[in-house]
Amino acid sequence: MRSLEPALTSLANPRVKGWAKLSERKHREREGRFKLEGVHLVAEALAAGWPLECVVFEEGTGIPDELLPYTERDAAVGPAWIPVSPDIIEKCCETETPQPVFAVAYRKPLRKDELLGSGAGASGPVVVLDGVQDPGNVGTIVRSAAASGARAVVLGKGTADLYNAKTLRATMGTLFYVPVVEADLTELLPEARERGAKLYGTSLQAVKSCYECDLSGGETWLLFGNEGSGLSPSIEALVDEPIIIPMTGKAESLNVAMAATVLLFEAQRQRIFHQTIIPVDPPK
Repeated sequence: MRSLEPALTSLANPRVKGWAKLSERKHREREGRFKLEGVHLVAEALAAGWPLECVVFEEGTGIPDELLPYTERDAAVGPAWIPVSPDIIEKCCETETPQPVFAVAYRKPLRKDELLGSGAGASGPVVVLDGVQDPGNVGTIVRSAAASGARAVVLGKGTADLYNAKTLRATMGTLFYVPVVEADLTELLPEARERGAKLYGTSLQAVKSCYECDLSGGETWLLFGNEGSGLSPSIEALVDEPIIIPMTGKAESLNVAMAATVLLFEAQRQRIFHQTIIPVDPPK
């Protein structure tokens, strides 16, 4: 087991103050770092090989059993392991009853050329969120994107911050397995179209069902808008094909995270099983 750093006990320690500041978005963006709270998120990051600056744990309880195997990694490439007092855990974590461990992680930027590269036929769609404000919805969509093999998730203006504590919890650690990038959609989407992307957006006024569309290609982009108002007018104007999810039961609409999950797994079905696309009349 690698050696531990000296225990920290003072709330006035500059390092501790720096960790606490990462609760604010402006500091996360400025420093390119964010916090992961709790055993599950930290374990997922370690398992995925995500770059971590340090793992901080309560000195009295020690390193959680689930994390012990990762302490054997090469000290030159692994994070620092730092024991701290309980009041430091409480100061740096945002949950009311925090688990006795958190990590400080580095953000991994995705280059535009990677996002706009020619997608292979077997690659999944790009998911685009335009003003999706609820952290739980954003985290759930990232989780569905990772589970269904999406190529990337793009967060547009007005969308909840991926790196706040609520969104991170909702991802259940899946953000380590699908690239997520923030972008100006009014600039990115036209360029994506020029490079061959086809933009689909859900609309209750659409006449074409999602089951009639070919969502299997690597240049499929799925656009989802705000929980209350949908896609903003400037982004809706860029949509190539408005589509609807047929509903034969009694519901006016689907939650945005549910709608995204339906389309992502329909895209997966088409890629994997190559089943015939069947016309479906939208509900009247």
